[in-house]
Amino acid sequence: MKFDGRKALRVRMDHKQSVNLMGSDGTWRRSCVLLDVSQTGAKIEVEGTLDVLQAKEFFMLLSSTGLAYRRCELVWIDGTMAGVHFVNADSKKKPAKAAQNTARSK
Repeated sequence: MKFDGRKALRVRMDHKQSVNLMGSDGTWRRSCVLLDVSQTGAKIEVEGTLDVLQAKEFFMLLSSTGLAYRRCELVWIDGTMAGVHFVNADSKKKPAKAAQNTARSK
């Protein structure tokens, strides 16, 4: 279902879905509740301080063992709510020089 003018289809959670955020280097962890999710991002409610979310990238751990996760970037913060964008290999831009070298080798 599309709502809030979003481009991607989002699924609202009817029940509290607990997830954790963890720093890319593993030095911090925050409990949070997943409020809605799409293929490209999610809205979460964070427990505790939000200062650690200022990191460039972090992980959203979707399972208790940490085997299911998504790499994230912070998009917005409003009180205890935050929006994150899921980062994947396709969304990372290659440096121009690397892209030229790849094109030449083909």
